[in-house]
Amino acid sequence: MKRLTNKVVFITGGSRGIGAGIAKRMAAAGADVVITYVQAADQANQVVDAIKKVGQQALAIAVDNASPNAINEAVEKAVAAFGRIDILVNNAGIYIAKPLAEYTLADFDSTMSVNVRAVFMASQKAAQYMQPGGRIINIGSNMAERVAFPTGTLYSMSKSALIGLTKGLARDLGGKGITVNMIQPGPVDTDMNPANGAFADVVRSAMAIPAYGKPEDIGELAVYLASEESRFMTGASLTIDGGFSI
Repeated sequence: MKRLTNKVVFITGGSRGIGAGIAKRMAAAGADVVITYVQAADQANQVVDAIKKVGQQALAIAVDNASPNAINEAVEKAVAAFGRIDILVNNAGIYIAKPLAEYTLADFDSTMSVNVRAVFMASQKAAQYMQPGGRIINIGSNMAERVAFPTGTLYSMSKSALIGLTKGLARDLGGKGITVNMIQPGPVDTDMNPANGAFADVVRSAMAIPAYGKPEDIGELAVYLASEESRFMTGASLTIDGGFSI
C-alpha cells in the first residue's frame, strides 16, 4: 500500500514550483489532492491533470492568500468535495526583494499577510476538520537561518516567524494527535529561481553540493512528514538546501 492511500491533502500555492512538486509526489504516494492558486489557472489545471493520470482525485481552487475569508472558504470547499482534510501543506508565499530603504509599509503588510497570517489562518481552519494522525507541514526557507545576500529582509523575517508558529501549533495540536513540522528549502530550480538564472553560479558557489534541488526533492520530504513514519516528529524545522546554510 502507498504511504498516503486514502488521505486528502490541501496544498496552498500548488500550481507551480515547489507546490506543484509536492502535489505530484503526494499523489504518487496515494493521496487525493486539493491545490490553491492565485492567477496561474492553466498551470493549476495541468497539475490537476497530472494527478488524475496517476489515478488520484484532484481539485484546484482560486484563492487570494492575502484574504482570510478566501482561505477559510477554500478549506470548507475542500472538505465539502472530499469529506475531510488529513494533511495541510502551507506552501504559498511571496518574496519582495528591495534594498532596506526602499521597502514600504505595504510591502511589509503584504509579506506578513501572505507568508505568516495565511499560514496561521489555514492551519487554524484545517485543524478543525483533522482527526488524530493529521499533519500540518509549513514550507519555510533556509533564509530563516542564513541571509547570505542583501534585499531579503522582509522575506527572511517572515520565514523566521514560521519557526515559532510551527512550534506553537505543534504544542497546541499535539494532544489531538496532529503533528506540525516545517521544511526549509534552499535553492530549488523553479521559474521563480531558475538554476540557469543570473545569480545561480554565485548561489552554487556557497553550497556544499553545488547544484540546485528539484521540486520533487522537497516533495519527497513532505511525503515523509505526511506519513505514519514521521508520527513521533513535531515542531521540527528541517533544512534541505544542498548545504547552503552550513
